[in-house]
Amino acid sequence: MSSAPPSPPATVSGASYAAAAVTMAHYKAADSKREQFRRYLEKSGVLDTLTKVLVALYEEPEKPNSALDFLKHHLGAATPENPEIELLRLELAEMKEKYEATVEENKKLKAKLAQYEPPQEEKRAE
Repeated sequence: MSSAPPSPPATVSGASYAAAAVTMAHYKAADSKREQFRRYLEKSGVLDTLTKVLVALYEEPEKPNSALDFLKHHLGAATPENPEIELLRLELAEMKEKYEATVEENKKLKAKLAQYEPPQEEKRAE
């Protein structure tokens, strides 16, 4: 079996070749950036989380009216708690305790003060 000799390469003008090379370089740069971004999303867990939420939507027996609201709700629940939020919750709990203690102290002081002051009605009569 004899094979046919390879056909000669098509001739490309210098300008066309340069344009093609620039275009290819542009696509390679864009692909490289896309690949870096994809790796970043994968490394940070975004792809896994999105996949899980989309699978949950797919497996939902009755599809919600708003897929976007479904995604927002499930993504909000899937994100780990921000440490700053936890600190603010603790601070809020402390402030509530201090507020309750202050209100209680205020009641006691008003009762004590009432012992030493005549009632408001007697003051008006004077």
